[in-house]
Amino acid sequence: MNKYVIILYMTIVMIGGIVTIYGQQTEAQSDVVIPNEAVRLRILANSDSREDQALKRAVRDAVNEQITTWVSDLTSFEEAKQVIAQHVPDIEQTVARVLHEKKSNQSYNVTFGRVSFPTKIYGSYIYPAGEYDAVLITLGKGEGANWWCVLFPPLCFLDFSTGEAVRPVEKQIEQQERIDEQPLVVEDEQQVEVKFFVAEVWKKLIQ
Repeated sequence: MNKYVIILYMTIVMIGGIVTIYGQQTEAQSDVVIPNEAVRLRILANSDSREDQALKRAVRDAVNEQITTWVSDLTSFEEAKQVIAQHVPDIEQTVARVLHEKKSNQSYNVTFGRVSFPTKIYGSYIYPAGEYDAVLITLGKGEGANWWCVLFPPLCFLDFSTGEAVRPVEKQIEQQERIDEQPLVVEDEQQVEVKFFVAEVWKKLIQ
C-alpha cells in the first residue's frame, strides 16, 4: 500500500514541477511589447521549399548580425532610421554575399520604408496588422513563409514570426534542417533533473 502512495506522490511532484517550469517560460514570453517607435526586419523567402527556407535563414543570420552592430548603442528612433537607411547598400552586399556563398542565383531586393505586416500573436500579446517602418528583404518571388523581428529597439533575439526565441548560431544547423517554422520543444536542465529523479524512484519501487 505504501508503495502505491509513494508512486502517486512522485507522479504529482513530477507533473507539478513541469507545469511550474512551463508556466515560467510562458510568462517570460507573454509581455513582450513592441513600442510604436520601432524598426523591424522582414524577410520573404522565394518559396516554402526546404532549400529556400534554409536560404532565408542564412540571410537572416548574416543581416541580423550586421544591423545589430549598427543600432545596439542607439537610443533615438529617428537616429536608428537614419543609420539603417544609410546602410541599405551594405545590407544589399550582405545578401548578395550570402547568396553567392550558398551558390544561389536567386534575385533579391532590399528596401527600407513602410512595410505591411500581418497580425501576429506572440505569447498573450497581439501585434495588429498594419504598415510599420522596416527593412524588407525579398528573395526570388517572395512567395514563401516570412520571418520578422524588431531591429530597434534590439529585439531580434525573438522571432515574432513563430513566437519563439532565435537559437544561438551553434544550434542553428539543426534548426535549418526544418522546413516549417514551428518552435522546437527543448527540455531545460530542471525538467531533465525532475524526470531523472522520478525515473530512479520508479526503478527502485518496482524492483
